[in-house]
Amino acid sequence: MFGDMMGMMGKLKETQKKVEDTKKRLDTVLVDESSNDNKLKITLTANRTIKSIEIADELLEDKEQLEDYLILTLNKAIEKATNINEAELAAVAKEGMPNIPGMDMFK
Repeated sequence: MFGDMMGMMGKLKETQKKVEDTKKRLDTVLVDESSNDNKLKITLTANRTIKSIEIADELLEDKEQLEDYLILTLNKAIEKATNINEAELAAVAKEGMPNIPGMDMFK
């Protein structure tokens, strides 16, 4: 019993390290999103850090339109990055979870 517990704790520490490594790696995974007409382009990491924003000159002439473009495009980019982030971290967590009866959280 005690040996099983020690093994489980070791596996949890190993999984924690893998999760931290995955988070660092996700800083290098870039997500690109553009408005439908390509007047606005946004790049962010899978950890949802904005890396670049490209704005067409014509959008700079209309503040409200630019704000709308930013909101829509940023939300799409953040959703895409979040999906990648959650999928990657869930895969690592599932892989490292000990088999505890009744704790089938990741099925």
